[in-house]
Amino acid sequence: MAIDLGTANMRIMVRGEGVVFDEPSLCCYEDRGGRPHFVAAGSEVFAMVDRVPITFSVRRPLARGVLQDIEATSALLSHGLSAVLGKKRKSRPTAMIGIPADATKAESNALLAAAEDAGFGRIELVSEPFAAAIGADLPVREARASMVVECGAGTTEIAVFSLDGKCYSRSVRLGGLGLDEALIEHLQTRHHFLIGKLTAENLKMRLSLENDESQILEIKGRGLHNGLPGVITLPASEFSPILKRHFARFADAVRLVIGEITPDLAADLLSERLVATGGGICAGFLADAVAVECGLPITVANDPSGCVARGLNRLMEEKAA
Repeated sequence: MAIDLGTANMRIMVRGEGVVFDEPSLCCYEDRGGRPHFVAAGSEVFAMVDRVPITFSVRRPLARGVLQDIEATSALLSHGLSAVLGKKRKSRPTAMIGIPADATKAESNALLAAAEDAGFGRIELVSEPFAAAIGADLPVREARASMVVECGAGTTEIAVFSLDGKCYSRSVRLGGLGLDEALIEHLQTRHHFLIGKLTAENLKMRLSLENDESQILEIKGRGLHNGLPGVITLPASEFSPILKRHFARFADAVRLVIGEITPDLAADLLSERLVATGGGICAGFLADAVAVECGLPITVANDPSGCVARGLNRLMEEKAA
């Protein structure tokens, strides 16, 4: 099988079947006498975010694209494995797992250890930008440059490929969740209004889908002055500077990558061989920023959030052929 283990979601693909598991990368634990006890993982935990009793905690196994909690990562992988194969599995399946291109040896070893604890056998780690490029149908095996900008929930990776290999890559440990945090901070500091993580994510989605700066948005949360729940109304245009600042960092990283590759490879990118993938909401914002700041033709992949999973699935099928 193949696993797209993302900061926000985990997808599992089985050979010949495609995606068979797609749930949030979340785990819930209960404090029992000072020791954490696993309660649930995946979709069941999503509605619990910011709503659990004081003895419960919701943990995100990955932060900024890499493993931060071995115990929770192992629990999430075990949950996915049980959902796909059942709890009474007799063997330890092999798996192909995506990992950030700049992951350190220690981060790679931690992921391998978590997968082994979860019940997996032999593990092959695959660069997520390469998987995203394959999933976006970029011609990475040709003798010409192809660039992918993969915007995940926790990290954004820019990579250039040619002749089936990586020419150069760069990572920015910031993604869609960073934008959620920026929206929360803006409302807190400017309007003394506090919103939760799920509300911030919904606000981000509305800003993307409505794409109208004159739109008036109603936002529910809690006033910091009186401590009471309330609603504020703001124009979508107020959030434009936040979006521009957030995605300008990625455009700068794209410019730096282009400055490191050969002139011939850079020239290839003028032929619309640059694709944005990752969280569907962020990919569109990112493509706009790169087009404006770098003057390059960039397209958003079809189903951008599924590119890594599709790429891993294709690589798995090719290996089995």
